[in-house]
Amino acid sequence: MNLGYKGGRREQMEKEIIRIGLAGFGTVGTGLARIILENQDWIKRRVGKKLLISRVLVRDLNKVRTFIPGPEARFTDNPDDLLSDPDIDIIVELIGGIEVPYTIITKALKQGKSVVTANKALLALKGNELFELAAQNKAGLYYEASVAGGVPIVQTLKESLAGNKIKSITGILNGTANFILSEMTLKGLNFEDALARAQEKGYAEADPTLDIEGLDAAHKLTILIRLAHGQDYPFDSLPIEGISKVQAIDISLAGEFGYTLKLIARVKEKSGYLQAGVFPVLLPEDHILAKVDGPFNSILLYGNAVGPIMLYGQGAGELPTGSAVLADIMALARDNSEPNNTGFLEPCLPRARILDPELTVYEHYFRFTVLDRPGVLSALSGVMGEYNISIAQAVQKTNPAGGSVPVVFLTHKAQLKDVYAALKEINSFSFVTAPTVHYRILT
Repeated sequence: MNLGYKGGRREQMEKEIIRIGLAGFGTVGTGLARIILENQDWIKRRVGKKLLISRVLVRDLNKVRTFIPGPEARFTDNPDDLLSDPDIDIIVELIGGIEVPYTIITKALKQGKSVVTANKALLALKGNELFELAAQNKAGLYYEASVAGGVPIVQTLKESLAGNKIKSITGILNGTANFILSEMTLKGLNFEDALARAQEKGYAEADPTLDIEGLDAAHKLTILIRLAHGQDYPFDSLPIEGISKVQAIDISLAGEFGYTLKLIARVKEKSGYLQAGVFPVLLPEDHILAKVDGPFNSILLYGNAVGPIMLYGQGAGELPTGSAVLADIMALARDNSEPNNTGFLEPCLPRARILDPELTVYEHYFRFTVLDRPGVLSALSGVMGEYNISIAQAVQKTNPAGGSVPVVFLTHKAQLKDVYAALKEINSFSFVTAPTVHYRILT
């Protein structure tokens, strides 16, 4: 008997032991098992049941393991051993990737088995399909650990703030990128050295592309948009910029103006349209998110009733992420109603009405690299005026060695389409010796 919802619900809820099929026994899977074993009595006080990891799917059966996730745990390298076991109530998918987890989750849901996953990429790309399949089979598909690790943002949006219309979410959703930018800001490191330090500490993978190019944060933002706005914002429609091109000089210059550079994931509702994206921005130094340093995540949201709320914590790691996975398992174990997968009654959410990113309005930072000669500032200012971009501050730095000098403009609010048009014209000037650096300013 499993914790699907096709029938026999009374008998299911009367079970004293909930058996778990665990797909993946890496960092998070190990953390989950440790918490279950250590907190078993506490868990039983909460849900009235004992949790037992029954089967564990691993890639290598011959690997020497110093930790066993429970007295009855049996290891296998065949996913069907988990899926065909009638005693397993909940499947926990912690493998990562797309193809294999997709197969495991779809098969489990078709059997009416509830699933807990931390797979943000899979949910971002195929979430609507999987939620519809879960609804058809009256099974749970829970995913607290897919966004911000141990920070309980998913349940907060599904339950605690369910009565609010969420007006905006602004978050630091990737701890690796935030650690790199913090090292560059606080220690004056260049990007390459900060990345190397993140890899040394285990915050960044050997291939850090997903983190530094904003893709990981974008996967998480896609999930949050569904929860907060009840709309499906296709991942491939989401504007994404990473931090791999960030230079120490811009972090230093921004600091002189009282700003801090952060990689931000953001969605904002305006007149029924959503404007969203992942990009590096300048935040005022007194902004609450500007103070989030190191490998931490933080999410600032506004509800139309509750106002501003901020969540902060560890966005990755063995125990924080394992804690989030366990919370979902416990919710499924205790729940006596149909599962709350999307946070809405609709299993398949409507397509989002998306505001053209080029119509979004921000204040802006520009750093031009130009030859130090008469008429340059006038020419730059003239182009800005031509495209309705009003300059708030302008500073030209000197270069004792001669040659090119940096010129910084801070502007009032302007549409991105005007900014891009101005940059195209400015970068064609003969006195511009390097591509212009541009960042949005978020106040």
